[in-house]
Amino acid sequence: MSRYTGPRVRVMRALGLDLPGLSPKTSDRRPYPPGQHGQRRRKETEFGKRLKEKQKLRLNYGISEIQMRNIFHEALRSRQNTGTKLVELLERRLDNIVFRAGFARSIPAARQLVNHGHVLVNSKPVDIPSFRLKVGQLVSIKPSSHQAKPILDGLEVASRRTWENAWLEINTDERSVKLTQLPDETAVPFNLNVQLVIELYALSA
Repeated sequence: MSRYTGPRVRVMRALGLDLPGLSPKTSDRRPYPPGQHGQRRRKETEFGKRLKEKQKLRLNYGISEIQMRNIFHEALRSRQNTGTKLVELLERRLDNIVFRAGFARSIPAARQLVNHGHVLVNSKPVDIPSFRLKVGQLVSIKPSSHQAKPILDGLEVASRRTWENAWLEINTDERSVKLTQLPDETAVPFNLNVQLVIELYALSA
């Protein structure tokens, strides 16, 4: 399955929560699943519960199913808690760091900034959205891009966020952000039961 490119609010309504990485919009106006039977309550299966938690991660971080499965297996091979490591690997992606710093409205918007060469890592251009940051590395926006509309729009959206980025050191004026420590599962900016994600992949292994 490729990266999701369909209606973003619609998929958030289907999942029953907002995914800030997918879209700055919310489903508040219609907080029920899409479709003519959306307001009817459906009994959710155990598989459905696990699948929903996995889809939250995959769609929020904007990755394909193959990428998601590869990241899971990398987390599984580590000596750390699999759920904690899975979230850490997702949160350390360059496109996510740019988004979390407030320099883009969403992760797709952040990915576009990275692809177009607006982002530096330790003062060197990096155009790979999946580039994984290490503790101590500094991400910054090229000086010539500081006043670009996508970045100003991102800062405006970020000013309304309520969740914290305790593992990041953000300097909005200088358009820079440093990874100060490794994030854990508490870094995810929405309700998530990561154990159900682990169980889903364990069942399909």
